[in-house]
Amino acid sequence: MGRQRFTPEQIIAKLREIEVLVGRGATAVEACRQAGIAEQTLYRWRKEYGGLKVDQARRMKELERENTRLKKLVADLALDKAILQEASKLTFLSPSRRRDAIGRVRRVLPVSERRACRVLGQHRSTQRHKLKDDAVEQRLTADIIALATDYGRYGYRRIHALLENSGWQVSRSVVERIWRREGLKVPQRQPKRRRLWLSDGSCIRLRPLRENHVWSYDFVEDRTQDGRKFRMLNVIDEFSRKCLALVPLRRFRSPDVIDVLADLFIEHGAPDHIRSDNGPEFVAHAVRNWLGRLGVTTLYIEPGSPWENGYIESFNARLRDELLNGEIFYSIEEVRCVTAWWREHFNTTRPHSSLGYRPPAPETIAFPAWPLGAATRHLTPMLEIERRIG
Repeated sequence: MGRQRFTPEQIIAKLREIEVLVGRGATAVEACRQAGIAEQTLYRWRKEYGGLKVDQARRMKELERENTRLKKLVADLALDKAILQEASKLTFLSPSRRRDAIGRVRRVLPVSERRACRVLGQHRSTQRHKLKDDAVEQRLTADIIALATDYGRYGYRRIHALLENSGWQVSRSVVERIWRREGLKVPQRQPKRRRLWLSDGSCIRLRPLRENHVWSYDFVEDRTQDGRKFRMLNVIDEFSRKCLALVPLRRFRSPDVIDVLADLFIEHGAPDHIRSDNGPEFVAHAVRNWLGRLGVTTLYIEPGSPWENGYIESFNARLRDELLNGEIFYSIEEVRCVTAWWREHFNTTRPHSSLGYRPPAPETIAFPAWPLGAATRHLTPMLEIERRIG
């Protein structure tokens, strides 16, 4: 026969019975014999339950269960915290990166796959999914990463346009999926500003209708490695978005502006309008009189309203973001060489979002537009023949 176990309520009832028997004159041994327990059990029960009533014992039992539950909950939370801390050492946004993170967590912490998947928000079927060995997608991923490395300020839309120019036939959604899977991103742009509008709802600034209708020009400043300042005169055609000139000099005066504009007028013809801010080089009488004699109307924006000259301001932002912020110049000659290359790239290769991700002035011969890595292996036979002939 097995050992009989008593509940706290039964133990307290036995203790009260023994107290009654002892009060009637019986010894402790006789009372224990009548209650059916050993004398050592009596002393152990008195030490644990002496002075308690039935409802108090029931409450103590509930508190013990609650304490056990809370201890387990705290232990689970501590383990979840350890899993999250270990996984936070990795950057994962896609299921594949979560898969790698869960593998690392299980190597470091003694947790099950089910527990790690629940904490990190990964479905177990996704965790056990076997990836296919797609060699074509691997080459595409390598080309996307190479383009993103060379053009760090380009998003996946411009990267998709460059891939199409190089011969890849792939949808934008595939490029976006690979882009997000690899954790590639471009920092958020500055918040947009409101334009000035007339009372009738029309915009203040004149909109370009054709090439050579409206030009814009402005200055951008930077410094060489020795700390000396230089300025760049940027001129663009607002309709075609083409950069007409990037001229860097240590110092600009009104005759220098006239020299740059004269070369452009000879090469492209004089525009109908030219837009600028109210800088001293642009509002100088020599510049205004010279443009007036050639029949070019000057359009000056309101002071302190650069958004009225949005085309050139957007171009200046792209120039600074994609070139000036990532280059160290040691001389003004180096500035001329690098900016000349970037201007050629901007006009002939760089996809422009407002032009349907086409460059402002693409080259006549399409190939080789960007012979990068495995992209040249995907050319059609006719394009391959043209590439070799060219």
